[in-house]
Amino acid sequence: MAAADGGPSKEPRTVEGKPVADDGQPTAAQIMARIPEAFQADQAVGLTAIYQWDLADEGGGLWHVDVADGTCTVHEGQAENPNITISVSADNFVRLITGKLDGTMAFMTGKLKIKGDMGLAMRLQTLFRAPNH
Repeated sequence: MAAADGGPSKEPRTVEGKPVADDGQPTAAQIMARIPEAFQADQAVGLTAIYQWDLADEGGGLWHVDVADGTCTVHEGQAENPNITISVSADNFVRLITGKLDGTMAFMTGKLKIKGDMGLAMRLQTLFRAPNH
């Protein structure tokens, strides 16, 4: 898209109104949209939990992931009563999901903060397959 002066536009590229990263990495919004695809229902039998994600900084936002007895849905916004809230910058969230940031190290260094049921945080790796990159 060209700017009015004929040069390239300085507006960020968007998909469905959400910014798209120019570095080839998925955005936080793109990852959130694909969470149901990565969900492993067989690992969630009997589990009912709401994971609140508070992604700070540019490209961030609030999302919650509802897991209920083998189903998974993602919603934008604040959950009414989450069982766990995970706070991290949008950039570190992308790095975490794409395997470029270790979750334990992120937690230990304060890049990732958890409020609520720590056991639910420990289950994230079994509930969701890592994305293919």
